[in-house]
Amino acid sequence: MSHRTLRCDVLVVGGGMGGVAAALAAASAGRSVVLTEEFAWLGGQLTSQAVPMDEHTWVEQFGVSATYRRLREGIRDYYRRNYPLTARARADLALNPGAGLVSRLCAEPRVGAAVIDELLAPWRSSDRLTVLQPYRPVAAATDGDDVRSVTLEHVSTGDRVEIEAAYILDATELGDLLPLTGTEYVTGFESSAETGEPSAPSEAQPDNQQAISWCFVVDHVDGDQTIDRPHDYDHWRSLQPEFWGAPMLSLTGPDPRTLEQVTRTFTPNQHDDPDGMIADQRASGGDRELWTFRRIAARAQFTGGLYPSDIVLVNWPMIDYLGGTVIDNPDAERHFEGARRQSLSMFYWLQTEAPRPDGGTGWPGLRLRGDVTGTDDGFAQAAYIRESRRIRAQVTVREQDLSIAIRGHGRPARFSDSVGVGMYRIDLHPSTGGDNYIDVASAPFEIPLGALIPVRTRNLLAAGKNVGTTHLTNGAFRLHPVEWSIGEAAGWLAAFCLDRAVDPRAVRSTPRLLEEFQSLLHRSGVELHWPDVEGY
Repeated sequence: MSHRTLRCDVLVVGGGMGGVAAALAAASAGRSVVLTEEFAWLGGQLTSQAVPMDEHTWVEQFGVSATYRRLREGIRDYYRRNYPLTARARADLALNPGAGLVSRLCAEPRVGAAVIDELLAPWRSSDRLTVLQPYRPVAAATDGDDVRSVTLEHVSTGDRVEIEAAYILDATELGDLLPLTGTEYVTGFESSAETGEPSAPSEAQPDNQQAISWCFVVDHVDGDQTIDRPHDYDHWRSLQPEFWGAPMLSLTGPDPRTLEQVTRTFTPNQHDDPDGMIADQRASGGDRELWTFRRIAARAQFTGGLYPSDIVLVNWPMIDYLGGTVIDNPDAERHFEGARRQSLSMFYWLQTEAPRPDGGTGWPGLRLRGDVTGTDDGFAQAAYIRESRRIRAQVTVREQDLSIAIRGHGRPARFSDSVGVGMYRIDLHPSTGGDNYIDVASAPFEIPLGALIPVRTRNLLAAGKNVGTTHLTNGAFRLHPVEWSIGEAAGWLAAFCLDRAVDPRAVRSTPRLLEEFQSLLHRSGVELHWPDVEGY
């Protein structure tokens, strides 16, 4: 095993949505950047986790940054350049290749990965950006309240590289740098005594965290594609949490917003009109028909029979893994494997037991599409992570900041130190502590600079889901465009602090510096405020 040392201005650990945005921002600002990622594709939840974009209702008009819009339009242009779209699809400015109902832009994960590579290409070619893959952080060196370096290890070879940087941005999916650097953090549910949140428990529950899910991609073709019965199928087939009201391996479960029992449908390759599939989170979650819910390629959008079937991502509540946490848990790998086994059993159940409209059971023509996920088995490269360690931050966003019911109105939630905007309901999936959905109508919100800054560590910034939110408000901050905006703000902040020889706390506490930084963000295409719209 080799060991080498690199030096840069800004180290971004974690190449998910926040990490990519942070690297783009810091490199654009003229800084030398190292970006590291554990998996084969950059993009995190969009790519290696295979989840199409979860976005707010107004995404086509406003409420995201210019670089996020470049990513979205880049995905559409990639399809226009490389795929035989129908004339109608090609002419559609708001092309949705999958015509899914979870998002206005549902696409295959490999396309997202390709477009991210395009966005980063100029900075990599100019040698301003170095990308290290596949590497994961294993150690850090600190000097008082500063992080001096982070050591990363190659996933396959064990080779190590120590990276010294002026600023360290933690964009990992689970906030992996926080324990390595001694940065104070919280996990799971805080107590109501600490946060004042009406929906919080009376005592903290650090191991009560949102479920992870191991997503997979399917299509449906002629012939019998049935896999071997999983050896632990009976275990998963009998799993029925008390609050769920039905076996997990079924089409029945609670409605996230009402908790009423609902039986979904699942009908492969129905003949729907893609133009009629308009995602609108104000109206519903779009999950009543699971085939179209997270469809990532609608065959009707392409000519010449290119796609023998639609392609669908399975990221449904039935594969939410409730068996244990993966944060600060010595059994984490067992729980990751448990999530995979639950998903494999769900796939087998769909092939053999799922009810069909004709009264029969099972869809044996379903097959796993590993070519779509970049794996051998059809599963995503990584588990879908909803909740991270979260820094003890200068500002913590709480339920009462976002909840329409508590605030008494749905107009935007404002922060004087805004560095971006976001919008999503407080949407928490079932948890390892036995909670059902927690789903709260929320206001559009601004992202406070203070949420990116730890209470103590001076040169480490949160650049993803590890910002200063609570267990509850994490449910609104964890989605693609918000994570991107957090990372983008962190990247610009690190460069701004280096340019002016100030630290992040000074930027937030000094009106002149804060105004200068916010002006820089605005000029760079970052929206800092919402128009007068109301949440849902």
